[in-house]
Amino acid sequence: MNQRPLPTGPYAVGTTTYTVYTDREELRAPGTRRSVPVRVYYPTSKEAVAGLNKARYMSRNVAEGLKKAIHVPIPYDKREAAGDNLSECYPDAPWMEGGRFPLVVFNHGLSSYRESNSFLCLELVSQGYLVLAVGHPYDACCAELDDGTCIFFDGELSKKQYDPLWGGMLKALQLTHSKGTDRELAQQFDALQQRYCKLILSRVAEWEQDTLDAVKYAQQAFGDRIDGSAGIGATGHSLGGAVAYMLCLDHPDFVCGVNLDGALFGDTAGKVLTRPFLQVSCQGNVKAETRAFVDHTRPVYGAVFKNMQHLGFTDMKHMMNLKLMTGKLDADVMHENVCKLHLEMFDTYLKKAKDRPAFVSSEAVTITEHAPDVT
Repeated sequence: MNQRPLPTGPYAVGTTTYTVYTDREELRAPGTRRSVPVRVYYPTSKEAVAGLNKARYMSRNVAEGLKKAIHVPIPYDKREAAGDNLSECYPDAPWMEGGRFPLVVFNHGLSSYRESNSFLCLELVSQGYLVLAVGHPYDACCAELDDGTCIFFDGELSKKQYDPLWGGMLKALQLTHSKGTDRELAQQFDALQQRYCKLILSRVAEWEQDTLDAVKYAQQAFGDRIDGSAGIGATGHSLGGAVAYMLCLDHPDFVCGVNLDGALFGDTAGKVLTRPFLQVSCQGNVKAETRAFVDHTRPVYGAVFKNMQHLGFTDMKHMMNLKLMTGKLDADVMHENVCKLHLEMFDTYLKKAKDRPAFVSSEAVTITEHAPDVT
């Protein structure tokens, strides 16, 4: 296992949680209300956290949920005994007195967990952002509510990701080998999701609403801590990255976004993106993610990582050595580049620190800018 990255910015990180108990019906459990568990990461001073205990990184329930949902074994007891289950943040640490920070929302991937990209969230907060990490019950490997309820992944979602399963998987595999322009590939992907992925399409719409509910609560509960003058930023991994795209497409408060290797599921028919966006991909998934590069009026950037696999864009890159699932790229190189990409986007469009992001290609990642494209 790689040593976990430490936040590099001038702020320490406090954390707390809340759960929004909505009036929406829980589609996976009819007759009950949809609940949205949220972890808040916020800036605090390094002096304020001196002597405080760090937060636990992962609960036993999440470890068990990961094993059941995606067959990733987490040696929970061993990590606990070694003191290796702590996060670089402090529960209920004092908020910065008078501090107001731009808001960024993170959504995890399907069958993942709320804190799946905590290393990224911690770095953003250390650099002066406030981050909401939103959980999605029944869609996460384990969603933990503040009343103590634990909701594990609904296994039926895996079976119905494609319906029918084998026909959809075959079409998805064919797409990864297809040739064509960005628009042609995007049209092929849209045909795939409309034919085989209606359940996943419904989850994207649900997650959008989860995010809006989480933001509304935050604005009411601690809006005096949020600098919303430029709007809100969105990011996410996998299906959560697709949600970031849809938030920027559908809701004017979201002014920029980043998608970490998410196939662009969502109802995009007749819609044009009017917000700057960054699409991050591993080489194997590029052809399922070209929707970001068509039908937009602002620059959209593409960043393709070499020697990476899908799960490698999460904390798992530092927590497991299964290169088949996380890729061969060094974990610290991945983390450094992913954090730089996010900070370039958010410093430009949320902090207004520069006129345009200064992305630089490297041996690890190739970056391209896609000029506005509207048919």
